[in-house]
Amino acid sequence: MIIRNLKVFSQNIRKNSLITNTILESYSQYDVLLIQEPPWSEIRKIPSSSNCEGEPLIGSCHHPNWIAFLRIPKDKNDFPRVISYVNIRLSSLQFLFRKDIFDHRDISIISFTNNFVCYYILNIYSDSSHAALKYLKDTEVNINNVLLMTGDFNIRDNLWDPSFPFHSSISDDLIMVADSFDLSLSSPVYPGPTRFSDTAGESNSVIDLMFLRSGSAELDHLFILPDYRLSSDHAPLTIDIHIDAEIIQSTKLSITPGSDQEKKFIQEVISNLIIIDTSNIDNAEKLDLVINQLGSIIEQTWTKNAKRTRISRHSKQWWTQSCSMAISKYRASRSLENWKAFKATVKEAKRSYFNSKILEIANSRRGPWELMNWTKK
Repeated sequence: MIIRNLKVFSQNIRKNSLITNTILESYSQYDVLLIQEPPWSEIRKIPSSSNCEGEPLIGSCHHPNWIAFLRIPKDKNDFPRVISYVNIRLSSLQFLFRKDIFDHRDISIISFTNNFVCYYILNIYSDSSHAALKYLKDTEVNINNVLLMTGDFNIRDNLWDPSFPFHSSISDDLIMVADSFDLSLSSPVYPGPTRFSDTAGESNSVIDLMFLRSGSAELDHLFILPDYRLSSDHAPLTIDIHIDAEIIQSTKLSITPGSDQEKKFIQEVISNLIIIDTSNIDNAEKLDLVINQLGSIIEQTWTKNAKRTRISRHSKQWWTQSCSMAISKYRASRSLENWKAFKATVKEAKRSYFNSKILEIANSRRGPWELMNWTKK
């Protein structure tokens, strides 16, 4: 597969783990996910030599199909407020978390290599005190090739929001920081608010912004997706960024365990093994011939029965068709009732998946200790 664009998704999800898990499970069409205000809480209990109930594992959402880049907190109050996820199919681009450049819990800077050139992507959450913006303004760095800077900047200004009549001096600081990286403000294809107020009488606003390389062809290709914000008050921003063509392996032949294709594959291999003559193997050459015949049978039978699928460590572990239908229904109506129905569907899907895994391990010869390895994944 040849890729010529990075598909980027950015959203403030208001510390909601369900939204984060939904994005990680169902947005595999994107290459980079830039999340502001991710959840940071107890994930599960882990075995402890001093506590029979286990010690709490604190962190955010992870998924085997996504590489998470986040700053490790120095203490319990230093948890990251931005996380960047990169699709594992782009592993060959050598993405790195660059804490050596910016070390701040509200800033995530990742780099990657494309055609032997190092590029950077900035994910920012600037709170009401604008701590991240002040840090960027006061920190001297010398980096080139910043492709994108995006996030929730918490700044209302008539420069990007025609419904707001005022100009803010903080906006000047933001523009100055963008200029230092040779970035310009991207204009949406269909202008509209990015934050939708939960307070009666308070107007919607534009505070989620995206800056791209000055003069780039994508400057006017930004999309705001209010219908995909789920229960967050922030709409996602998406854009395709051009890069030099890269060849990546994105698909493979596979057979689903327990499927009819697997049964057919095993049956055909067994039936073809019968025709191999193993009665007169008296030297190395004849042994090599038999082994080659066996390999050829397995390869041909595999190719015949396997289906081509996207490369992933575990595709849709617990996500079901019912989850997809429930989330589509909520997007169409945006009703509280359908959101609750979606949450219930996800809860049931997870319960069924985890129960099946426990039953699978319990019925195998590996014993209950296999659960220890599984829960670490």
